[in-house]
Amino acid sequence: MIRVLVADDEPLIVAGIRTILGSADDIEVVAEAADGRAAVEAAVRHRIDVALVDITMPVLDGLSAIEELRRRAPGVRCVVLTSFGAEANVVRALRSETAGFVLKNCGPDELIRAVRAAHDGDAYLSPAVTRTVLGMVTPTDRRREATGRLAALTARESDVVRLVGEGLSNAEIGRRLHMSETTIKTYMTRILAKLGCANRVQAALLARDAAPWP
Repeated sequence: MIRVLVADDEPLIVAGIRTILGSADDIEVVAEAADGRAAVEAAVRHRIDVALVDITMPVLDGLSAIEELRRRAPGVRCVVLTSFGAEANVVRALRSETAGFVLKNCGPDELIRAVRAAHDGDAYLSPAVTRTVLGMVTPTDRRREATGRLAALTARESDVVRLVGEGLSNAEIGRRLHMSETTIKTYMTRILAKLGCANRVQAALLARDAAPWP
């Protein structure tokens, strides 16, 4: 059973997320928090597997809470909850070592997928976040560095990471490249190691920084 914390200061959002996740037979919401400080304490106390954390919370903001959780409970996988209108915060979040990003108005299936992916050690990027926000964070002064790092990849690894940068899931990449999802996961492990990226999010950003590719 995946033990989940929902950290958000909007009671209706928390109630909705609890209802959605409660419909999955392998997920249990075991704690809630209305501010970042309470979220950290609850995650440690309840031995949380996955924390869904709103970026903008009182007392301690979501990203600061995630940073503290990384120190106090490094095993907790954090997924950022966001809504458009907070793009500056999202840009900051995209550079952190989080396990995923989902919009608060995402569908139930997407929210459940994000929690499962985080628990399995993957990073989930909402396609809407990828396509809209990543386009904001590709300054030209990073292109040379990104291109140089990506040069270490094989041709097939480059194909995979390019599609990661487009916001595709492992299953979607597998269908595009006519490969199994398991094979794509294996490729991703090698790609992250070669690029020195902590997670899929950082690899996606690197791919976007390098675009357009030669």
